[in-house]
Amino acid sequence: MCPIHSGGVTEVTPDLQFWLFCAYSKSNPYGYVPSEAVAITMIALFGLSSAIHTGQAVYRRLWWLLPTAVLCGVLEILGWVSRLWSHSEPLNMTPFQIQICATIIAPTPLLAATFMIFGEIIRRLGSVYSRLSPKTYTILFLTCDLVSLVVQGVGGGLAATADPLTNGRSPDTGGNIMLGGIGFQLVVIVVFSICALEFVIRYLRNRPLHVAERNNEKYPITGRGELTGKLKIMLLGLLFSTVVLFIRAVYRTIELSDGWSGRIITTEVYFNVLDGAMVILAIYTLNLVHPGWFCYTLSKKEEESSVISLVEIPPAEA
Repeated sequence: MCPIHSGGVTEVTPDLQFWLFCAYSKSNPYGYVPSEAVAITMIALFGLSSAIHTGQAVYRRLWWLLPTAVLCGVLEILGWVSRLWSHSEPLNMTPFQIQICATIIAPTPLLAATFMIFGEIIRRLGSVYSRLSPKTYTILFLTCDLVSLVVQGVGGGLAATADPLTNGRSPDTGGNIMLGGIGFQLVVIVVFSICALEFVIRYLRNRPLHVAERNNEKYPITGRGELTGKLKIMLLGLLFSTVVLFIRAVYRTIELSDGWSGRIITTEVYFNVLDGAMVILAIYTLNLVHPGWFCYTLSKKEEESSVISLVEIPPAEA
């Protein structure tokens, strides 16, 4: 709804009066009227990415991408459809509550996909360079990701159902729990990044942490894997995806710390750019640099050169 100009003078129409009332009303939980154009654009982009991810997962038989990357896209679609609904009914609490819950937890499954992919990279390049085995590495970070998801979901649910007038509960309680969940996720991303960086540095310098043994169940990869061109691209894709998800987590942490009526949460452009756009970049990165082509499926030549003789690996550090 926009002002209607007539002869250079803005005509105050009933639609404009309603829009202004909703935008500045204390009953508006957003503090603004969500943009219709932005919501439609985000719905289209997330819908396209989700459809492509579904096709890619089925074609490459990587079924774990359905409850990770695809689930992220579906939750984002739900959140942005709710924001589109709020454009027409900005004072309606139902779509506001839905989008709060959906957009806060949506990127968490996508982060889980990052952990899964990096675990496979460790397996291919050599778990002797990692402090944890690929399996332990994946389980640990997936568990932390799940804890973050549950905490954010509980907080979002409490915040969405809180109403001081009807049930006497303040949304601040749910907001604080959500803040704890997103803060924990931020810590997980930082720890994951440190572990991943150490692994890559040790691999490049050929400085293993463990002694490789052919019959060692904990570290089954006995040789140094080759860093192929595809794996290099996959690592760069994961780096970019992790960075943008980190930026998004920092924004949401600051946003929730500022409170429900703070300047950050009531400024739409911050949400559109630092949340929506960041997740768009992350989810499309895995469309373009898909693990089915760059990590999980190697050519025959790459498979043959994926394990190098133990002689090339120096003794493990004490």
